[in-house]
Amino acid sequence: MKIISKLVITVLFTITSVACAQKKEPYNTDDFKITSVQVTHNADLDITVWEISVKGSAGATTPTPAGQLDGAPVLGYVFPTSLSPTDVGFIDTNGIVALALTSHPDFDDTPLWDENSDTIYNNDGIIWHPHWVVLHQDERVAGGLAVKQFDTNDSSVKLPPTNPGMPMYMDSPGYNVKTVGNTIKVIVPDYRINNKIEFNYDGVAAYMIVNTSQNNKPMLGVYHVYSVASGDLSLPYSVKKNKS
Repeated sequence: MKIISKLVITVLFTITSVACAQKKEPYNTDDFKITSVQVTHNADLDITVWEISVKGSAGATTPTPAGQLDGAPVLGYVFPTSLSPTDVGFIDTNGIVALALTSHPDFDDTPLWDENSDTIYNNDGIIWHPHWVVLHQDERVAGGLAVKQFDTNDSSVKLPPTNPGMPMYMDSPGYNVKTVGNTIKVIVPDYRINNKIEFNYDGVAAYMIVNTSQNNKPMLGVYHVYSVASGDLSLPYSVKKNKS
């Protein structure tokens, strides 16, 4: 929690300044204005259901394609958590473990999953889908956070076998994502989070950009923060219990 607290203090100022400066940002709409966030554990099925509700229509807005990977836009409904990286299959590394529900039409990073059921596995990046990521502070981008990268020559790095093959702490777990009205939901089996059913979390709606050409920018950074459920990224919410 010390790492999370340090990041919160730093990122708070970034969230405030970005929110003030993004009034003309095209995705800064009610579809990304979070009204509530909730994670509920179902003991009968050994699953948690993660939900973000917004003022508008959840998942209705997807990014306008850039036409290439470099500069590709990514929209996300993100759950920062107090889970450990080892709980979701990474090595023990500093940062915030987050479950990000994303859409990005320019590329597909879920090679094992066919989200649009057309028997083609590399054409459905625009379909809302989940990623586990490790976020860390990165002042090179306006949003103050980026997905943590690693040296490809570092043999100590461990990723889950469902990772998309990019040099970042990212996984493509394939959980089912559903949008209904103003809510986007994802189901996570207990065993996929090391059977941890007591943790803290928050909700964030954000705009990210892929970078493959500039060494002074992260590969996947947060450039706009549209809303934060708690208002301050303090991870104040705990898992609710539901037997059915």
